[in-house]
Amino acid sequence: MNPSRRRLLAGSIAAALMLDACAVGPNYHRPSLSPFAGYGLDAKTGAVVEGTEVSGEWWRVFQSDALDALVAEALKNNSTIAAAKAALKAAREQEKAQRAAFFPTVTASVQPSRQQFAQTLSSPLQSGGELYSLTTTQVSIAYAPDLFGANRRAVEALVAAKDQQRFELEAARLTLATNVVQAAVQDALLRAEIETTRAIVADQEATLTSFQRQYALGQASKADIAAQEALLAQARAALPPLQKQFEINRDFLAALVGRTPGEPVDVKFAFSDLKLPDRVPLSLPADLVAHRPDVRMADAALHAASAEVGVAAAARWPSLEIDAGAGSAALGLTPKFNSASNFWSIAGTLTQTVFDAGALRHKEKAAKALYDQAAAQYQGTVVGAFQNTADTLHALAADADALTLAQAAEAASATSLKIARRQLDLGDVSRLAVLNAEQTDAQAKIAVLQAEANRYADVAALFQALGGGWWAGDAPVASAKPPAMRKDRGDLRGGDGW
Repeated sequence: MNPSRRRLLAGSIAAALMLDACAVGPNYHRPSLSPFAGYGLDAKTGAVVEGTEVSGEWWRVFQSDALDALVAEALKNNSTIAAAKAALKAAREQEKAQRAAFFPTVTASVQPSRQQFAQTLSSPLQSGGELYSLTTTQVSIAYAPDLFGANRRAVEALVAAKDQQRFELEAARLTLATNVVQAAVQDALLRAEIETTRAIVADQEATLTSFQRQYALGQASKADIAAQEALLAQARAALPPLQKQFEINRDFLAALVGRTPGEPVDVKFAFSDLKLPDRVPLSLPADLVAHRPDVRMADAALHAASAEVGVAAAARWPSLEIDAGAGSAALGLTPKFNSASNFWSIAGTLTQTVFDAGALRHKEKAAKALYDQAAAQYQGTVVGAFQNTADTLHALAADADALTLAQAAEAASATSLKIARRQLDLGDVSRLAVLNAEQTDAQAKIAVLQAEANRYADVAALFQALGGGWWAGDAPVASAKPPAMRKDRGDLRGGDGW
């Protein structure tokens, strides 16, 4: 190709690139947050410090090495995390593949051939022979300038899809870590409930033995023994459901860390091994929207829907494709490059849909409707995020009161049982009164354990509601003491606000 023709080809491509300067369709902006968005004034508790940062490894606030190791193992081995990582990798590759459309496609080919012409036809060869070899060597260039931004909007949609997969991965990690913490709390609760129930059974058995001795001495009736036997049977009946829940929860723990029930998790949890943090953070409303994975996923979906509107709009505008090629066709099986055998071509095709019965117009309208749908879903996700966080805060606020009342009830029932047994020895009350006191004391002990478990579980639920601190990476856990500009709202362990 001579220099003037090369300049012509380069000029044509440059002109096409200059035309590649605009993108139709809306430019995406995240919907603004309502200035009235919040958790409700009465949703704040004494142990919550608003505006503090959430740690990336938030589960460390419970100060349990066993729990930290279990969460780390789960994040490493869980199949859901592995699947989410693979989906993110695929989304990244799809984005890169779409970006390739910004550049020309270059192909090279070599086509050697051996041909024979029929003797009844005139030979195309100068020698007049019927048999010859022909080798064609060619380089082709195809380029479609992005005149109205169809490809840019397509890339934008794939970038948003990639973001959606990234936040889906963060959501999977957050859910997994929360499930591990909740399962650990459940493990501690069920162990304590089983231990307490066994102690109650042993106490009831001792009481029944005492009643049987008294019956033999004529100091107790068959009715007393029957009532005690019924209470003992009731205590024993509480054990199988607890053991069932315990085994199911252990299987759940094994599954979370990527094991089968045949590969048990050799770790035990107790409330004495878990610590409640002095303070828990509370994100500001704007930070909640920026950090919760489900909200960010909805935001990315809305962004992708916005870009798809641009793709549909660009499809209604003209498209341009430039094709160029250069090569050599030589007789023989060896390529030859000379002025006699060289060839080249350049062509441009401008295409505009003239009639499609409104298909492209309706596709654009459908894309806009899908954008409206995504916008409504985003709004619903934001509202749900604030509701979820406020509900958790309300639960935290009630937890301390519930534990305080349960502990008071346990203390009162223990005192009442002690008095009832002393009065029984003195003959001041009936054995039925003692049985009632024993049953009340047993229920109070279980209620204390459940109230304590609720506090741990709701702390984990709050970290999940706030987004889990994925944006903070391995940032240190928030200090037990709030910053100087923050108001001290009380101590979580002391029960002032809980």
